[in-house]
Amino acid sequence: MIWLLRHGDAEEAAEDDDARRLTREGEHQAEAAGVALAALEVGIATCLTSPKVRARDTARIVCRELGAEVEETEALRGGDFDQAELAAGWDHVLLVGHEPDFSRAIQAATGARVKLRKGGLAAIEEGTLLALLAPAQLRAIAAAR
Repeated sequence: MIWLLRHGDAEEAAEDDDARRLTREGEHQAEAAGVALAALEVGIATCLTSPKVRARDTARIVCRELGAEVEETEALRGGDFDQAELAAGWDHVLLVGHEPDFSRAIQAATGARVKLRKGGLAAIEEGTLLALLAPAQLRAIAAAR
């Protein structure tokens, strides 16, 4: 299963787009996603993330809750990517990155036309979109834990 998490809310501007940091809300979104994934017991051991600061920090916050390793990959920096190739060898992998890349990846894999919100999460298995969770839904799952 491939889990796709869009980075949390980030600063509107920075000298370099790659350096944009998470806002306090973005940090809360990442914390909720981590707690929700732990509560769902999805068994993510590996997380691949864009090297951009906002995505990398989202991944680290989430994976702190999961006890998962975080690895940066240029494939998620921006633009289309092959999610199946990135996920090869893992049963459950979390990818952390950007829009519109993730929505296009979801459509390519499943045919579903979606827009993944900042801090939103999608789960894909064998070409089927199993879950599409907004940040508020992740907070609700985390709060129920």
